[in-house]
Amino acid sequence: MTRQQRLTLAISVLGAFVTFLDGSVINVALPAISKELGGGITAQLWIVDAYLISLGTLVLLAGSLSDAYGQLRILRIGLIGFGSASLLIAVAPNTELLIALRAIQGIGGALLVPSSLALIISAFKGPAQARAIGMWTGLTASAFIAGPLVGGLFVDYLSWRLVFAVNLVPIATTLVLIALLKHPKERTKHAPIDWVSAVLGIVGLGGPVYALIEQASFGWANPTIYIPCAVGVIAITAFVFRQRAVSNPMIPPQLFTVRNFAVGNIATALFYAALSLGGFVITVYLQEVAGYSATFAGLSGLPISIASIFLASRFGTLAGKHGPRWFMGFGPILAGVGYLLILATGTHVDYWTEVLPGIVLLAIGLAATVSPLTAAVLGAIPPERAGIGSAINNAASRVAGLVATAVVGVILGEQLNEASFHRALIVTAIILFVAGGVSLAGIRNPKTAVQIPLAITTQTGCIPLPTQTDDDAFQHVA
Repeated sequence: MTRQQRLTLAISVLGAFVTFLDGSVINVALPAISKELGGGITAQLWIVDAYLISLGTLVLLAGSLSDAYGQLRILRIGLIGFGSASLLIAVAPNTELLIALRAIQGIGGALLVPSSLALIISAFKGPAQARAIGMWTGLTASAFIAGPLVGGLFVDYLSWRLVFAVNLVPIATTLVLIALLKHPKERTKHAPIDWVSAVLGIVGLGGPVYALIEQASFGWANPTIYIPCAVGVIAITAFVFRQRAVSNPMIPPQLFTVRNFAVGNIATALFYAALSLGGFVITVYLQEVAGYSATFAGLSGLPISIASIFLASRFGTLAGKHGPRWFMGFGPILAGVGYLLILATGTHVDYWTEVLPGIVLLAIGLAATVSPLTAAVLGAIPPERAGIGSAINNAASRVAGLVATAVVGVILGEQLNEASFHRALIVTAIILFVAGGVSLAGIRNPKTAVQIPLAITTQTGCIPLPTQTDDDAFQHVA
C-alpha cells in the first residue's frame, strides 16, 4: 500500500469502529443507566431505539450525501456529530436528555459507515480492494469483542458514563488522520437528494415505534398512542408510493423485481429482528434478574463474535460452491433451536449449563447464515448497483432491529421476569424459524458459483461488504 492508501484504510476502520463499538456495548450499560437515571424497561427501550430510528432511517440518505458532497466531508461531519453527542451523553443529567442525544448520535452513525466503505472502494482497485475490505472486516470485528468487555468493566468498576466517553479516542484519532490525507475526489457527483422521502421515513418509523413502546403505559385507546401510530402508517405508505413516483428514489423499486434480492431482504429483516430481540432480553435478564455483573453479561455473547470471525468465511466458501439457499435456510433454524435451549434458565441461572449450549448453537447458526445471506442479496443485482443494494440491505437489518426492540415492551409486559423472558425467547425462535422457511422457499441457487462477500454483524444490524463477483452469476440469479 501507498502512504495514502494506508491512511485511507485506517480512517475507514476507525470511522466504522466507533459505531460498531457503540452497538456492541449499549445493552451492557442499560441496567446501570436505568438504576441511576430511572425509567425502567420503557426508558431502556427508548435508549436503544432513539439511536436506531435516526440511524436506520437516514443510512440511505447518507449514501446520497456522500455522493453529493464528498466522502471525507460527510465522514468528518459524522465523526464530529457522533463525538459531540457521546460526550454530552456521558454527562446527561436525566433520561429524557440522554434519549434525545442518542437520536443525534444515530444521525452521526448513519453518516459514518457508508462513507467509510466508500473511501475503500475509491482508494483501492482489483485484488487490492478485496484485501483492504478483508482487513476492514477483521479490524472492525474486534469492536464486537472489545465492546462488551470494555463496557462491562467500565460499568462494574468505574461508571457507565465512560462507556460513551471512550468513543472520543478513536474519533479524535480519525479526525487527525483525515487532516493528513490528501483525497483528490472530495466531490464525485451532485446526485439529487430526496429530502421528502427522508422525512417520511423518519415519521413513518417513529410513529409506530413510539406507539409500540408507550402503549404499555397509556393503552392503545389513548389518542397519544393511536394518533402517532396512524400518522406513521400514513407516512410510510406515502414513502412507498413516492419511491415509484420520483426519478431518483432512495429505494429503487425495480431492484425488488429480482427474486433473490427481494426474498433475501425479507430474510434479512426477520433474521436481524430476532437477533436484536434475543440479544436485548438475554443481556438485560442476566443482569436484572439473574444478578450477573455487567462484565459477565457482556461476555456471555462472546462465542457469537468468535464464531462470526472464524467460521463466517468458511461457510461463505461452502456457500460459494453449493449456493446460499441451504445455509440461509438451516442457519436461522439452528439459531432458533439455540434460543429454545436457553428456556432451561430460571431465576437462578447457571450460565455454563443453561445458557452456553444455546449460545453456541446460535453462534454457529449465525455464522452459517450471514455470508450466504449477503451473497444472495448482492449477487442478485449488477455490480454497478452494489452500493445501493448494500445500503438497502443494511437499512433492512437496522429497521428490523428497531421494530423488534420496540416490540419488546409488548412481549415482556410490565416487567422482565422468568415467564416474560421465556416468552421472548420463544418469539425469537419462531421468527428465526420463519426466516429459515422463507429462505428455503424463496431463494434460488445461482448456476454459476459466486465469490461470497463477508459481512460484519451486530446485535442491531448487518453491514455487507460487496466484492468482485462473476458477472454470469447475476444473469443466472436474476
